[in-house]
Amino acid sequence: MKVIKAVYNFLVGDMIILIGVVIAIILLALINTVGALSPLRGTIEAIILIAAVLISLTATLVREVWG
Repeated sequence: MKVIKAVYNFLVGDMIILIGVVIAIILLALINTVGALSPLRGTIEAIILIAAVLISLTATLVREVWG
């Protein structure tokens, strides 16, 4: 159990970051698989990924500063 926790802390460091990135990946997977969302492919995918990661990192930073 200590090894798993150590790997988690090294790779992710915080649950908010993990959840934010997972949500972004799920959203991007939906865009690629659902035909109705195909117009969003391309540049919008990059913007969604960057925005999701920045939002999760900002949320973690705000929590650390104010918590």
